[in-house]
Amino acid sequence: MTASWPFPHRARAWLIWGVGVAAYVLAVTNRTSLAGVGVDTADRFEVDASTLSMFAVLQLAVYGAMQIPVGVWLDRWGARPIMTIGMVLMAAGQLVIAFSPDVGVAIFARMLLGAGDAAIFPSVLRLIATWFPAQRNPVMVQLTGIVGLSGQLIALVPLAALLHSTSWTIAFGSVAGLGILFAILVFLIVRNHPPERDADVSVDTDTGAIVVVTSAVDDRVGIRAAWAHPGTRLAFWSHFTTPFAGTAFIMLWGVPFLTAGEGLSAPLAAAVTTVYIVVGMALGPVLGALSARNPLRRSRALVLPIVFLQLLVWLAVIAWPGPAPLWLLIALAVALGTGGPASMIAFDHARTHNPRHRLSTATGITNVGGFLSGLIAIFLIGAALDLQGAGTPETYSLDAFRIAFLTQVPIWLVGAFFIVYERRRTRVLLGLDEPRVRRRRG
Repeated sequence: MTASWPFPHRARAWLIWGVGVAAYVLAVTNRTSLAGVGVDTADRFEVDASTLSMFAVLQLAVYGAMQIPVGVWLDRWGARPIMTIGMVLMAAGQLVIAFSPDVGVAIFARMLLGAGDAAIFPSVLRLIATWFPAQRNPVMVQLTGIVGLSGQLIALVPLAALLHSTSWTIAFGSVAGLGILFAILVFLIVRNHPPERDADVSVDTDTGAIVVVTSAVDDRVGIRAAWAHPGTRLAFWSHFTTPFAGTAFIMLWGVPFLTAGEGLSAPLAAAVTTVYIVVGMALGPVLGALSARNPLRRSRALVLPIVFLQLLVWLAVIAWPGPAPLWLLIALAVALGTGGPASMIAFDHARTHNPRHRLSTATGITNVGGFLSGLIAIFLIGAALDLQGAGTPETYSLDAFRIAFLTQVPIWLVGAFFIVYERRRTRVLLGLDEPRVRRRRG
């Protein structure tokens, strides 16, 4: 303990985590800040659905592309400077959006936002590893994810209400101001590691084991070795298949579908979308515990049933004659809300099937899956609306949305196929199943 910190060690750890997780909540708010104002965005910039989808597609693409560089920088400089820069980048992005004169500049601003957002969650995970006992890490990571989801609620309700009661510039300028405030808080309060240590290490207080914390994806040999294991590919496809429909729904297309398509009022649409967020927050610990207790049945008992639940409920909404009843839309929100917690099971696969020195690599590969499928889904939905001549808020229709959301079906089917395929190969490699013997002809 130093004179500048009038807190005991434990209190300091919780303070640093509190600032870090609050910054992560703001990052999630920034990430999903178009969730409740997609129609307003299309009207402001006078863009069609394909162009509107690019706001989210390029943002997610930059987020995914920045994961490896962020890991390298965390290993070099630690969490404090990387988080500070991330908050500044997000604030700059929102400020540019607030005053953006055209759609090109606004899309560039969303890319800035994606770059800044990419720095926050890995940094908070690193702070957990360096400030808390190693045996507490899984619980703290799960708690961080649950609290972070509240940022979606902020984007969905208060931000949309602020925009509609004031103006676009005031709403997004206010978010930019919060970003600057949190950049200052992070710089002043967060420290990379306790003062008695001179490196970022994780300590198991039960055994006394000390492990250096690393975040970077290793070299090409390590990437090839990680991908060569079917367990890593199972993790990738599990993360690819479970969260994308919810990502497309919450980031861009959910509220326009519910209001312009299904005819719900804006407050009722926000309430339905809130169900999606609350379900995700509630199910995280439950699915995490079930995954830990059933390591050999994660795919069959958890991941695949959730994938087919999402598919079946979406098809029921699409096939319903006329606007779907409220209970069915709530069921859709519940089904989509299972995707985020289910995607975390993918990281259990990556951790189970890779040695410690390759874990960061396998985690990075896995994380790419969900962002890749999310940006594909968002783009395909927007393109399908445009091809039907329903690409602007004035031309949105229920029938057009139904056909557009059907573009998600091939993503589910392809993902489910590879989950089954790689699960089989993983079990054969582990000696749990016998390899299939091909019959010779003749």
